[in-house]
Amino acid sequence: MSDIHEAALATLAPPPDRRDEFEVHFQSHFYGNTSAVVEGEADEETRIKDDGGADDERTEAERSREGGELSSALEQLSTRDFQRDDDRLTAFRRKLSSALPARRSFRTVRTPSRGKLDLRRSLREIVSADGDVPSPLLRRRQTVPRKLLLLIDVSGSMKLHTADYLKLAHAAVQGAGRAEIFTFGTRLTRITSALRIRDRDQALARAVAQVDDWDGGTRMGPTLLAFLSVPRFSSFARGAAVIILSDALERGDHAELETAMRRLSARAFRLSLATPLAGDPRFRPATAALRAILPDLDDLIDGSSLTSLTDFILSLARPAPTASTIWKGVS
Repeated sequence: MSDIHEAALATLAPPPDRRDEFEVHFQSHFYGNTSAVVEGEADEETRIKDDGGADDERTEAERSREGGELSSALEQLSTRDFQRDDDRLTAFRRKLSSALPARRSFRTVRTPSRGKLDLRRSLREIVSADGDVPSPLLRRRQTVPRKLLLLIDVSGSMKLHTADYLKLAHAAVQGAGRAEIFTFGTRLTRITSALRIRDRDQALARAVAQVDDWDGGTRMGPTLLAFLSVPRFSSFARGAAVIILSDALERGDHAELETAMRRLSARAFRLSLATPLAGDPRFRPATAALRAILPDLDDLIDGSSLTSLTDFILSLARPAPTASTIWKGVS
């Protein structure tokens, strides 16, 4: 690894003032050290917390539990009230996998018709039949659902909606084959493994314990850039349906937010912003930050209720006008 490190320094040649940034990326890419600190231009730090790794096996075992108690260290959940909305979320979970946008995989499956010649299997059949030429054997590329990535704002301005968003996230992880969930405020936290636990109360309890920046401030731009700076996290967004659940009230300069949204848009199949502010009929994307990122968004939708969010996610496979087209036509 020391040789690889020296080769990377020689080929990438980071300037002295960016040597620390190079070391952070090197440790993250080759050693999986996602606890490294990504430094912003304003000397503010965005800390990244990953729930993956050694805890995944234990989480998979707990996922199948129907009852039982987890550690009492998670009792702090008593300060939050997760009311059940089982009917809608149960229906959403059952429909999600088939409703997500699909893509053609590089993996192939056998098919009796409408496929390409499977030369290897056909030759084996010919050999086993002593040279007789059987009917050609065909294969076609699989169609698989796209990944779903939810980025949930847990800052103080989103406090009224956080509980609903986490219940939605749990249903998404349970219903989709490949869903990833992150929270952000002043820090970035991956909570996917916690939400894989089947029992929702236990899953939300563990997720609440993992997130350190509940109901605080928000640095949306730097936090999203931190997400993109970790190669493993950035790969979650590639070709995925990405939904950001936030009011997008970025304080101060929004240049970093604009950069992050542009990079996310380039990676994602579809990039959507669900803001509870859009639940008001008088809402318009009038802030400087929203105007700046609007061209990069495929959707700017109402995120004020579970009904609107579940209906939107289940409609992701259907084409729709871009956010800028829709909102430019709104007076």
